[in-house]
Amino acid sequence: MADSMTLSAAFLFGLMGGAHCIGMCGGIMSTLSLASGRNVWLNLIAYNSGRIFSYSVAGALVALLGSLLSDQLLSIGVALRIFASIMLILMALYIANWWKGLTQVEKLGRYLWRYLQPIASKLMPVRTTSQALTLGLVWGWLPCGLVYSVLIWSMSSGSSLQGALIMLCFGLGTLPAMILTGRLAYQMKQLSQSKLLRSLAALIIISFAIWQLVPLITSTVTHTEHIHG
Repeated sequence: MADSMTLSAAFLFGLMGGAHCIGMCGGIMSTLSLASGRNVWLNLIAYNSGRIFSYSVAGALVALLGSLLSDQLLSIGVALRIFASIMLILMALYIANWWKGLTQVEKLGRYLWRYLQPIASKLMPVRTTSQALTLGLVWGWLPCGLVYSVLIWSMSSGSSLQGALIMLCFGLGTLPAMILTGRLAYQMKQLSQSKLLRSLAALIIISFAIWQLVPLITSTVTHTEHIHG
């Protein structure tokens, strides 16, 4: 199972990425909020359940790929874990607004979205809860640098279950910004854009990444010296 620190880091990244999520999905949130009565909450819950489920499936798939590659060659597994720690540092720099390079990761999913976008368009405007759920399932594959960065990180998790759990926790972290509508959503966006909070979250994540990275590099160097010694 993924350890609690890894899952907490995934949740924190999702939470602090709230402003980005509102920007990417704000239009859909407005559409869902047009429903009357209790359908507003049903539609919001259905949409976000579908979205997070798609994240979890994607996490399971990339983690399975990473696990298969690691099984073929031990050095690949170590390289993946080192890369994942570096990716975590880059993600932290992104949420602190210290570096915006992760937006380029969105290009990875443009080919897939070309086929999914027509399906998403047919599901709007949302009129039923099942329609909201289906839209969430499709929208979970939207090219998004935030999501794809966590997916790359989860590739080194070791198993499909762990990859799915990392993406689940990330998705749950995005919920406050996505569920709260109107004035509360605006306040949530303002909070997630707080320079102090974003910097603090980034430093926590960077510390966790370094804590993971140092033993990996040390063991790799020791192993290399042993081979050549």
